[in-house]
Amino acid sequence: MFARRLDVLGAHLGLPEALLGLLTAAGADAPELSSAIVALAAGSKSVGLGVVLGSNLFNIASMIGVSAVVAGRLRLHREALALEGGVAAAATLIVGLLVLRVLPAWLALVLLLLVLLPYVAVISIAEGFPRLTLTRDQRTAVRHAVGPGHLPRPGGPSVRGSLLALPSAVAVIVLGAIGMVHAAIDLGDRWDVPQVVVGTIVLAVLTSIPNAYTGIRLGRSGRAAALVSETMNSNTINLVGGLAIPALFVSVSRPTALVGVDFAWLGAATVLALVLLGRRGGAGSRAGMLLLVLYCGFVVLQGVAG
Repeated sequence: MFARRLDVLGAHLGLPEALLGLLTAAGADAPELSSAIVALAAGSKSVGLGVVLGSNLFNIASMIGVSAVVAGRLRLHREALALEGGVAAAATLIVGLLVLRVLPAWLALVLLLLVLLPYVAVISIAEGFPRLTLTRDQRTAVRHAVGPGHLPRPGGPSVRGSLLALPSAVAVIVLGAIGMVHAAIDLGDRWDVPQVVVGTIVLAVLTSIPNAYTGIRLGRSGRAAALVSETMNSNTINLVGGLAIPALFVSVSRPTALVGVDFAWLGAATVLALVLLGRRGGAGSRAGMLLLVLYCGFVVLQGVAG
């Protein structure tokens, strides 16, 4: 319901696909963020960190990988890949250094703001760029980077009804995530399941279902720009809201070799997804299967380590 109603508002306001992907990610990320923060507040560092890392890897596999398999082909402009992928890769690197205690929390947050604020400004005011003193090629590059404006569909929900539905939809998502975290931790303790497995596999998958649903929906509709924007922005929001900001107040992890490997795996998956999408002709079903295999390898690693 959240995704459909946000589409209505995006079409009414003429939002570009990149901005619509960011807004969709912000709402669909409610389970991951809630779960990570609740776990950290409860003292379960491994669960909180695992939710973020596991969710981000599952997002790449389920949203881009499954969409490529289902849709057969995902195509978008390389300018969009450079914009979305550059921000996501930078955020992954910065937060990885934070978790491994190479960077202090305040410095990591400053660096993240230096990356994110220009990005949000670009996709928010892109429609005003033609009025600026840009060349035709520069204006074309900007349009390719942010994607076309989302077009309305006839017979959909009203704008007023969509505005009223969004808060209740987010509230249900957040409350469900809070209950799910406590239930998963309690069951994991009772059944002697390692916390790393509870976080990176169980909760990560469950809390990522809203993102997976909306992402596959965008992929099947041929809206690759919004799909990639939602995927990369979802991962960035998880890293910033689930780890970087809480790190200002509490310790978010114990730097171990496994944590370093997990961040390296996430970075590799991000780069691989961008490379596959950037090939001539885009990412096909084989590329999607490769991303799914990479995620399965991550799951096996967590099971062995746990």
